[in-house]
Amino acid sequence: MSEPVIYIDGEFVPRSQASLPLYDHGYLYGDGVFEGVRVYNGRVFRMDPHLERLLFSARALGFHIQNLSLEKLQQAVLETCRRNGHANGYIRITLSRGTGLGLDPAHIENNPRLVISTQELRLYSNELYEKGLTMVTCAIRVPPPDTIDPRIKCTGKYANNILAKMEANRVGAGEGLMLNQQGHVAEATGDNLFVLHKGTIYTPPPSAGCLKGVTRQAAMELAGEMGVPVREENLTLYDVYTCDECFLTGTAAEIIPAVELDRRTLGDGTPGEVTRRLIAAFRAHTARTGTPVE
Repeated sequence: MSEPVIYIDGEFVPRSQASLPLYDHGYLYGDGVFEGVRVYNGRVFRMDPHLERLLFSARALGFHIQNLSLEKLQQAVLETCRRNGHANGYIRITLSRGTGLGLDPAHIENNPRLVISTQELRLYSNELYEKGLTMVTCAIRVPPPDTIDPRIKCTGKYANNILAKMEANRVGAGEGLMLNQQGHVAEATGDNLFVLHKGTIYTPPPSAGCLKGVTRQAAMELAGEMGVPVREENLTLYDVYTCDECFLTGTAAEIIPAVELDRRTLGDGTPGEVTRRLIAAFRAHTARTGTPVE
């Protein structure tokens, strides 16, 4: 099999030769934005919402993206998949502000650097989708929205999520749950959280500090099609501890049940009926939708 290629600013480079300038602002300061996208059976799942969020994040951070259009991003993603024969797996898209030493964007070369790569990625074993995740509440909190808006998917911001994931790892938990400064539930370290209470699904609003996830939106739409109401509300740990069902959503995780938090059993301790139906509906949805690579 030929070596995979990486897209870097309009050029396709063999993975073994791919490199960035030493003073790339994303590398130096985490001054970049990114997206993870899935491709299923040769179809890129919800590509446009991901790419639009990338551009919105870049605009919110003041990147000079006048020469970067949605159409250019679409073509670059699809061509990267074609060249790598990437019909199933993960696509990583990263955009840094530019190149230069020093924090001040006025003193650097403000030409955003676009990098696209493809990779196989699986966060959890098949067993966990059948039995459910255990979770622990992390001491690390999400940044307040008056420091950086949670709708911005910024590389530097994820240092917090990494520290929280390390917390969960230390106690052998499958995932860590993060709160905001007010003690409301925000998100897991890499996923959005949903709970079922008496027939209604609840999830934190973006204002609580969670990313407005693309898979999150898909799950909300699929639940509506199933006749299960979904509400965005501030949640506390009490709401999670006492839920009937719990599940997480994310591009890499897809939809996965959670059955324990802080050594408290969630629901009856097994993936619930609504969660299982949603997982099945999501898999059917990804099998028939998306932008064709070829």
